[in-house]
Amino acid sequence: MTTERRKVESRNDVFAERTATKIWQEIENQHNPYLADSCLCHGYDLLELTQKRSFVEVLYLLFRGELPGADEARLLEQLMIALINPGPRHPATRAAMTAAVGSTDREHILPIALSIYGGSHLGAGEVEPAMDWLRKHRKHDPGQLAQELIANGIPPQEGDWHIAPGFGSRFGGVDPMPAKIAHHLSGLPGQHETLSWGCAFANALNDHSLGWLTPAIAAAVFTDLGFTPRAGAGLFQLLAAPGLLAHGVELANKPVTAMPFVKDENYVIQYE
Repeated sequence: MTTERRKVESRNDVFAERTATKIWQEIENQHNPYLADSCLCHGYDLLELTQKRSFVEVLYLLFRGELPGADEARLLEQLMIALINPGPRHPATRAAMTAAVGSTDREHILPIALSIYGGSHLGAGEVEPAMDWLRKHRKHDPGQLAQELIANGIPPQEGDWHIAPGFGSRFGGVDPMPAKIAHHLSGLPGQHETLSWGCAFANALNDHSLGWLTPAIAAAVFTDLGFTPRAGAGLFQLLAAPGLLAHGVELANKPVTAMPFVKDENYVIQYE
């Protein structure tokens, strides 16, 4: 028996001597350099921001490096309110509720829920692909593109059809709430080319029981606000976190019987 040894080759990587960030600066305390006397977010003093700016403005600043205008701040704030809670039907919310009645440590309820919300089914995993797709296709005629996708697409034999990232059916039809949210946001003042294009594209899909899904609304607004696709998934999770936590906290002191238990006759075992 012989043992093969792989040759170890040096990559000759040169690592940075210290971690660098353009986002945050901490002015060290003169008596203890490990403590900060003040903090700057993209050059803005943190305490001044707490006094003069809203949370949504500082959130925008954190990711974009500049403060938003009034229209941008209003659009982001209303998106945050609209998506604050995925609702008890969403698998991530059910995960929070189940973890809570299962006596999970309180500090773990939100991470558990967010891990589910990070999935591709109506979750954060669909946001970055939706942002990429919208950025690529928003110069096309939305009606013509919808017709081409429907003509060339193959609907699944079972379940919902996602004809494009963030667009499709839910329970076999058009989900009305995302459509209403998108319509409202697109009517706000300001420039939102991607969101308006998405509304036209969704309208062209409606006759085929297809339309907006929640991740695409976030993707369109994030794109119009200048956020990068790589930030989309995390921002989408951040927006839903309050609702996920609230549902978990609501059931945190309840017994396990507060949640339904699937009856034996509803279990299906398939044999190969």
